[in-house]
Amino acid sequence: MGILKVKGLTKTYGTADAHVTALGGVSFAVEKGSFTAIVGASGSGKSTLLHLLGGVDRPTSGSVQVDGQNIFEMNESNLAIFRRRNMGIVYQFYNLVPTLTAEENIMLPYLLDGRKPDAAMLKELLETIGLTDRAGHLPGELSGGQQQRVSIARALINSPAVILADEPTGNLDSKSGREVIDLLKFANKRYSQTLLLITHDEKIALQADRIITLSDGQILRDERVRS
Repeated sequence: MGILKVKGLTKTYGTADAHVTALGGVSFAVEKGSFTAIVGASGSGKSTLLHLLGGVDRPTSGSVQVDGQNIFEMNESNLAIFRRRNMGIVYQFYNLVPTLTAEENIMLPYLLDGRKPDAAMLKELLETIGLTDRAGHLPGELSGGQQQRVSIARALINSPAVILADEPTGNLDSKSGREVIDLLKFANKRYSQTLLLITHDEKIALQADRIITLSDGQILRDERVRS
């Protein structure tokens, strides 16, 4: 079942006289529970694609369906709610709220919705990321690897349809980077989470089920690494 469907996705910037095509007619579908890596050189359109998939930016044309819903048919308010409930986004620089504890950062999607957090899921995630004893610490009191683990737990707390990870190891040392990838792979298997990961690291990409290579805003290759 295709949990994510992308059709004719295009993004251009600038005027007709000096416009730049960051993404040109990209189409693909992702199956529920799969792990897809998106790779490409700098300027290939990777980050633009992720921002569009996450509804952070809107395309010039084309559509993105998440769990059967075209996200760009929603207004900004409804899209923000949908994104918070159905999409977990993991950034390179963590994007944690510095005045909230690790536990509060993980629960943020619930807090923003005014909903009571799932205490059992929170407990399980804190144990999974190995930070039960650091739950009350602020981000500034955690290492980079620990902060990224918190951001992954925050992305998982709502059991979203899709997790989007943008160079999640780019700001980490090799040991912490391996731990973060292992955690994402665990989430992919343990919770059947659909994972799309942008990376420039070939070793990381080769751990995915499928690798999509972008070049000049278009898909150059789409290869299945393992079934």
